[in-house]
This record gives sequence, structure tokens and C-alpha cells, in this order.
Amino acid sequence: MSVKDCILIADHLTYVYGSGTERVVKAVDDVSFMIHPGEMIGLIGHTGSGKSTLIQHLNGLLAPSEGSVYYHGKDIHDNGFDRKTFRSKVGLVFQYPEHQLFEETVHKDVMFGPKNMGLSAKEADLRAYEALKMVGLEDEYFYQSPFDLSGGQKRKVAIAGVLAMRPEVLILDEPTAGLDPKGRDEILGLVKSFKEKQNMSIILVSHSMEDVAEYVDRIMVMDNGKLVYDDVPEKVFAQYKHLEEMGLRAPEMTYITDELRKQVFPSLPVVTTLQEAKEAILGTFLLDSGVSL
Repeated sequence: MSVKDCILIADHLTYVYGSGTERVVKAVDDVSFMIHPGEMIGLIGHTGSGKSTLIQHLNGLLAPSEGSVYYHGKDIHDNGFDRKTFRSKVGLVFQYPEHQLFEETVHKDVMFGPKNMGLSAKEADLRAYEALKMVGLEDEYFYQSPFDLSGGQKRKVAIAGVLAMRPEVLILDEPTAGLDPKGRDEILGLVKSFKEKQNMSIILVSHSMEDVAEYVDRIMVMDNGKLVYDDVPEKVFAQYKHLEEMGLRAPEMTYITDELRKQVFPSLPVVTTLQEAKEAILGTFLLDSGVSL
């Protein structure tokens, strides 16, 4: 895809904490990348690598010390740029977003964003209903207090609150943090469906390499404020030794198949998921055995 097709462009972003003091820290250091429609991107890095600071630039919560963020070719910090509307198009869901729930009912909480956009009560009501259905919350919970819900249900309500504004880009900061395996799979399955059904661009910040490998099309790796890698999962995780130096690990399947490559199948490709491993091992075995299907 070309620059013209981009939703967001980060152009040489730098953000400095403590400017003018003795403790200057570059939380983001000369970072550039593009976000296209329908992409699902995993953003990974150790704690303090700059991930959270970076994503706050992408919907204008922070202004860069140097560089620019462009939305459909327009600098979001230019005078006259409508940042309020922009933030509805680039939605950011913080880690533990259920801590931000505050209305007396689930439905009212999800209506808050659309109403804040200036929509009528009727339109906000319709959008809230639509968003709650998108996240798979049953109607019986719509008019209950959000504080009476389970952790996974609260997470769905918080995500619905952003979806109700109909974003083009959805940024999720550790959306499965604190959830059990069932809740984690539900949330990630929903996120994948937003990408496929709505052609929504997703940026998934996660510490789970398995989740990233399973769901994303592209991985961006941050380290000490710099963007070190920006590529497909197989190519990024092939650099697992470098990732380990940065305090990260590749998915377990990458290590398992690496051992198989050393001991049994020298031609086995780099894989990141169980399904990929199954297909690669079978294909390599048949190839090495001279068997054709």
C-alpha cells in the first residue's frame, strides 16, 4: 500500500521527558511508521521501552517534542485541526479500562462517547446498542450497573465505549491483562472480528508473545524508545536471540521448532504458532522423505 492509503503516519517522532532538567529521557526516539486500513499490528517491548508513550501520540494525548503524526495526510497538531473528532476515529483503550467505567448502567456508560461527540440522545442510544452487540454482551446486562459485571464483561463494556464512536483505528493497551484464559480468548477473538468485519486497523500492545504471534499481521518492537523491528511475525521472531537481549522472548513454538531444525529437520522454517508448526513439520517431513501429495 502507498502513503496515500495510510490512515496514520508517525514521522520521526521524538518525545522527551524532563526537558530542561538534568534528567532528560527520550521515551520515544526518532520513530517512523505507517498504519494502513485493516492491519492488525502487535506492539511489543519491555516495560519502559516507550510503548505507552508512543500510543498516546497516535491519538493526540501527547504532542511530540520533535516530528509529526499525520491522519489522512493532515498534521494532527496543526492549528485548526479537529482533535476531538480525531480522537473518536483513533480510539485508545487503556490497560484495565474497566477502572474508567463510571455511569450507573452499562448502556449509559457506552453512550457517553457518542454524546460527547455531539450526537443526539437517539443516535447515541443506537450506537451504544450496536457497540454492545458487537462485543457480544447479552441484552440482560445493558441496564445493570457495570460494577456488577465480571472482569471480562467489564472489559467488553469499556471496549464498546470506544467502538460506539466508530473508530478507524483501535489501539488496545494490554487488553487481556488480568483475564483468565477463557476471557482472554473471547477478547482477542472479538478484536480479530473487528478487523475482519469492519476493516478496522488494530494496534495490540501485549506482553504475550503467543497472543501476538496468533493474531497479528505485523509486529513492531520498541526498545529504549527506538523502533527496532517492524515486520511480519516470522521475520521478527527469527531474531529471538536479539529479542532476548531486549528482555523479550519469542513464542514457545519458535524455540521448539528451532531445536527440531538443529536436530532433525535442517530445512524447517521459522514458525510462531502451533498450527504453523504442525503444517511446517508435516511438510518438511514429506519433503525430506521424497513423498508428494
